[in-house]
Amino acid sequence: MARFDNKVAIVTGGGSGIGAEISRELASGGASVVVTDINLEAAQSVVDQIVTAGGKAAAFLQNTAKWEDSEAAVKFAQDTFGALHLAVNNAGIGAAPQTIGDYDIAAWDRVRAVNLDGVFYGLKFQLPAIVAAGGGAVVNMASVLGSVGIAQNAAYVTSKHALIGLTKVAALEYTAEGVRTNAVGPGFIDTPLVRSSLSPEALTALEGEHASRRLGTDKEVAALTLFLLSDEASFISGSYHLVDGGYSAH
Repeated sequence: MARFDNKVAIVTGGGSGIGAEISRELASGGASVVVTDINLEAAQSVVDQIVTAGGKAAAFLQNTAKWEDSEAAVKFAQDTFGALHLAVNNAGIGAAPQTIGDYDIAAWDRVRAVNLDGVFYGLKFQLPAIVAAGGGAVVNMASVLGSVGIAQNAAYVTSKHALIGLTKVAALEYTAEGVRTNAVGPGFIDTPLVRSSLSPEALTALEGEHASRRLGTDKEVAALTLFLLSDEASFISGSYHLVDGGYSAH
């Protein structure tokens, strides 16, 4: 029996990067996966990859900053696959670097709306649905910047710190009802966006900030996430797990 046979999962922001890899790995482990994204075409592309590989998945258009979309995503999972057992609240955004005194209020609101409010909206509808299905697990995608700061990124750092507190509250309220909730904190991950936005010198400097002297990969984040979603992590709830190559160790 595969690790996630007969389980139904939602992955927000599943159309690219870490979310896409988690979606593919969940499906390869036997789960039926609802891949949500604000870009439906991107979500459908990941679903097509999953189906081609023999898995089960469906795409759903979701703006996590709208609570109605979170409610609709859960209902879609239940209507399409019969229940909801697992959720990964992965969707997140950043903003242009700005000092606090110059910070654009609209940018602050946008980042908070997706990175914090969006996860709260997800949990609000996911947790009762998972309880109703007999239990399961949730992983909220935080960041290494949920434990340390970085200049000129007030909205992102603040939202990720707050997300860890929200994760702890969810665990306290729902673990006894059969739903474990944890947070994952990736370091800087090697993506086309990171490589295209940094000069070779800046990329080398960023790699050097990690004890590993390299950036992480989507697969490394997915491996930790799937462990926390699995029954192997049955006594882990309310905690925050770094996968950061030693970035936060200094």
